[in-house]
Amino acid sequence: MIRHLNSNWPVWATESVEIKTPDPVWLEKGRYEVNRLREHLSPYGVSEVEHIGSTSIPNLPAKPIIDLMAKISSYDEIEKIAASLKAVNWNYVPPELDGQEWRRFFVKVKNDKRECHLHLMLENEERWEKQLLFRNLLRENPDWTWQYGELKKKLAEDYKEDREAYTEAKTDFIKSVLESIDN
Repeated sequence: MIRHLNSNWPVWATESVEIKTPDPVWLEKGRYEVNRLREHLSPYGVSEVEHIGSTSIPNLPAKPIIDLMAKISSYDEIEKIAASLKAVNWNYVPPELDGQEWRRFFVKVKNDKRECHLHLMLENEERWEKQLLFRNLLRENPDWTWQYGELKKKLAEDYKEDREAYTEAKTDFIKSVLESIDN
């Protein structure tokens, strides 16, 4: 099934992949969104919020969407969380649409464009540490940052209208960076 062809989806759900020149404002925006999410999610037991993804890495070309992740002990109050976040422009994407059982996914939208993503994860989710490790390794290694930027630009051309394929095509590079620290 090609999900992006669903005519019932909102405009932001079918955006094409567009890579932008690195912008230092992304780091400021990430800090701002982290603090806002801490305020909104602390009543639900969220223990950590992190700015991850390409916009959290200086000098890395990226889709201009701030990726964040938050850690929670259970999804028992997901409906209350979704209602609370909806009040500040976050849209909940249920797992059956997101297709990623390991997270609960939210998209912050402004003017029909994605502004931020929130990956809400359980405390023991292994992807939490991998996300932080990948971010930190790229922050520390300009060569990897450059290589990843070039790959992202090429993949954005190849998969401009298929966000899922674009994301999947980055997997081998990410794995190679993460595996390099084991060697």
